Amino acid sequence: MKMNWFELSCKQASVLLSQAQERRLGLLERSRLRLHLLACDGCTHFRQQLLFIRAFVRRYRDGDLPD
Repeated sequence: MKMNWFELSCKQASVLLSQAQERRLGLLERSRLRLHLLACDGCTHFRQQLLFIRAFVRRYRDGDLPD
């Protein structure tokens, strides 16, 4: 099945989600990613996992975790 220029595969979406942790995505990248996330529960969960890991690492780095 051929994808339209604005559609992302899950692989492409996961790359953009990872890159978004390091840099600000461009307008077209953000738009395509948002459209994909609206339709894809798997990638939405992957995004939530990335956000959780990032928050946990930040808390660990700051010494803000309970003993």
